[in-house]
Amino acid sequence: MAIKSFQGARKPQQKAMEQLPFRVCDFMSRDLITFRTDQKIVEVVEILIKHNISGGPVVNENNELVGIISEGDCLKQISESRYYNMPIDNDTVEQRMMKNVDTLDGNMNVFDAANVFLESKHRRFPILEDGKLVGQISQRDVLKAALEMKGQNWNSTVK
Repeated sequence: MAIKSFQGARKPQQKAMEQLPFRVCDFMSRDLITFRTDQKIVEVVEILIKHNISGGPVVNENNELVGIISEGDCLKQISESRYYNMPIDNDTVEQRMMKNVDTLDGNMNVFDAANVFLESKHRRFPILEDGKLVGQISQRDVLKAALEMKGQNWNSTVK
């Protein structure tokens, strides 16, 4: 008696897909809008709105990361200015930015990075090379990577 399999023909795995590491650096944004510590919060708000972004890295003159400024940081300043009846244009980025910034390794697997996003609740992570800012990965970038892969094989050869 012959045993028949009810499993249909399997689609052969694509060799090209196995070779793609799907690293953070392959999907990160490199053309970033950055901020300086001496910029006024009002200017930051204008830039955030103009470019439809929710925050960005703060760098020094050597392009070294010194912080992150976000919409939330700006909202806090606006709220406190109103509460204390203070002018909104006095605060600078340095006074409001988050200084302890988590970063990711550009060689990290992008789907491992997705887990870091879920655990940390961050919306973006800067990427550094030799202490210099080279890019930023966002939750949206990870979603783009997932679409590019189209869910055929969620494993990667790079850890």
